[in-house]
Amino acid sequence: MDRQGKLFFVTTEDWFYVSHWFWMGSAAKDNGFDLTVVTRCRDKAKSITSAGVRCRNFEMRRRGMNPLGVFFEFLGFSRILLKESPDLVHLVALRPVVVGALAAFIIRRPKYIYALTGLGYLFTAGRNSSPASIFLKLLLSFLLKRGVVIVQNTEDRDLLLAMGLASGGVRLIRGAGVDVSKFVPSEEPGGIPVVILPARMLWDKGVGEFVEAARVLRSQGVQARFALVGDADPDNPATVTLEVLKGWVNEGVVEHWGFQVRMEEVFPQCSIVCLPSYREGLPSSLLEGMACSRPCVTTETSGCREAVRHQDNGLLVPIKDAKALAEAIKRLLQNPAERQRMGARGRERAEKEFNQEIIIKQTLDIYREFLLKK
Repeated sequence: MDRQGKLFFVTTEDWFYVSHWFWMGSAAKDNGFDLTVVTRCRDKAKSITSAGVRCRNFEMRRRGMNPLGVFFEFLGFSRILLKESPDLVHLVALRPVVVGALAAFIIRRPKYIYALTGLGYLFTAGRNSSPASIFLKLLLSFLLKRGVVIVQNTEDRDLLLAMGLASGGVRLIRGAGVDVSKFVPSEEPGGIPVVILPARMLWDKGVGEFVEAARVLRSQGVQARFALVGDADPDNPATVTLEVLKGWVNEGVVEHWGFQVRMEEVFPQCSIVCLPSYREGLPSSLLEGMACSRPCVTTETSGCREAVRHQDNGLLVPIKDAKALAEAIKRLLQNPAERQRMGARGRERAEKEFNQEIIIKQTLDIYREFLLKK
């Protein structure tokens, strides 16, 4: 395999690379790229290096957009770029994109790909008109005109175009994809149906609405178990604290299964996948649930409605509406045939639209295109 170039893949957390992008890094390496993952090297760094990929430690916070903190990260990242001289830099998620775009404004030698996996905390409903959000939009509209921007859904694409970015500089690649050979269809388990919410424990993921919907359904005598699958995220301002999670468990309204490494073994234990999020790029948890032939209940918001079509492979409800969420879950709990039909349709869409192989090809094509550009 011919050497393609020195590629920097930049994320804030090593676990995020391993859980969402490990396969993309492996594909890049297999296609001749000299790959370095630039991230906070913590518990998952060994998993990265054992795959023959360099892990370059760089401390980058995810919490907030404090200008002074961003400025110091920009200086640190610029020093790394000048020392390492990569050919191509792929920045993933909002904080690395902002820091990398500032560096690109000064250091123009590498070529830059900005992957917005969702527009983050400041762009969710109720915050997108705040001074911080307005400033961030202005900053991005100025900085992202050099390089290419990858978005995961059509609404984020349209937002960036409305901010003044050229259409040729914005590319749509629909999420991180799903490994349809790993996440496979299975029959529903017997016994009481299980409804899971697989996500980090953030209020913005609709965790509160899920718990309230569980309360409503239990008060109506609906037989089902409700499980939160994921951990709290202290670095995120929207985190649900461990104390709150323990309170819900002690109340008996939900179970908390915590973070699960092998999600391909979790989805077969449930009947319904639920993600009542306020805003997403394109959630991997829905794609994985679809690949496992599970119907999904999610919100009518960006990213979620890209994965789930109403009454096709699941049901859509308004954001922050626990009553509507409870009604949608109840409908599927009471209709096994509809669950089976929607689950089969979800698997079909996962194979045809969100297969990891499609995402790999589209991403590698962008890499090669930009390396050939002068």
